[in-house]
Amino acid sequence: MYLRHLSVADFRSWPHAEVPLQAGVNVLVGRNGAGKTNLVEALGYLATLSSHRVAGDAPLVRRGSGQAVVRGAVVSQGRELLLEVEINAGRANRARINRSPLPRVRDLTGVLRTVVFAPEDLSLVRGDPSDRRRFLDEVLVLRTPRLAGVRSDYERILKQRSALLKSAGAARRGGDLSTLDVWDQHLAAAGSVLTAARIELVDGLRPHSVAAYADLAPASAPVDLAYRSSLGAVLPAAEPAAIEQAMLDEMTRLRPQELDRGVCLVGPHRDDLDLLLGGGPAKGYASHGESWSFALALRLGAFGLLRSDGVDPVLVLDDVFAELDSSRRDRLAARVADADQVVITAAVTDDVPEPLHGSVLQVADGAVVPVGATA
Repeated sequence: MYLRHLSVADFRSWPHAEVPLQAGVNVLVGRNGAGKTNLVEALGYLATLSSHRVAGDAPLVRRGSGQAVVRGAVVSQGRELLLEVEINAGRANRARINRSPLPRVRDLTGVLRTVVFAPEDLSLVRGDPSDRRRFLDEVLVLRTPRLAGVRSDYERILKQRSALLKSAGAARRGGDLSTLDVWDQHLAAAGSVLTAARIELVDGLRPHSVAAYADLAPASAPVDLAYRSSLGAVLPAAEPAAIEQAMLDEMTRLRPQELDRGVCLVGPHRDDLDLLLGGGPAKGYASHGESWSFALALRLGAFGLLRSDGVDPVLVLDDVFAELDSSRRDRLAARVADADQVVITAAVTDDVPEPLHGSVLQVADGAVVPVGATA
């Protein structure tokens, strides 16, 4: 799989840009602030309908505009598809494939598969559990697009149940809590499917990420991954029916606390991905280099897992090489050079290892200009 062409209009800093891409390695070169990261952010948005930099869509629309448009020509298994998404300020977004409107925007998810590594990914190691949950869910949806609906349903149910807990907690003396039982069932039904899928994902992701870290940092202590559920020790095997019952039991046990606090204390929204370095937590103990390598290993693990499904995702490396020493640069280059497509951003080409000197595009003065390729 590769992206043959990317087009953006009123996206971030770009009034308009046309980006011709090739299979193999593509390097976007330009000074800081030239707009390179905005372009790869648009590429990633076309795949996941989300940004790796911000939680909402509003900052993606160029200031003064009411709409941003991202288009991409995707080549996969001998077919070319034109993907398009409109990001509308204050209105619902719209999506098309081959200029035909999709009934739901989320139906675009997974048609293009990407794995984006960016400096913000340090938050996977150093940040909050929400960053790691988001990482897992993005990979989940790329592998199994129908889970986008499950995730959306869960978030809607969680919002409804949380609102009910707040109101019921304030009036629970003599109040009717029967409605809460119904929302318990809904939350457990959707949450169990999402939890089971995450557990299965971590089982598949672990060997790829562990191997990637060992390759990038052979002198470091080994790493490992583990899924940590809000169900704690009672978490059963990754079977949705068993998890659903365990969630219901735990909600019953914790209902007084939930009513007192007005929040949902059980469910995948409170889970985490434990990142272990040398048998202990990486967060708070890993050095900057170890944290950077671990975050990169997670993304490379996702790339390896998606590749094992039979189709290479597009790999985006946003400003990664400037943070790596020469040994880790070379190891990373050797690991990704055979991908169907790699898109790299760099301030100068000297930051990019020679095996990844592919098609070079200069990003400057509001334009993207191909400057040729090296052998």
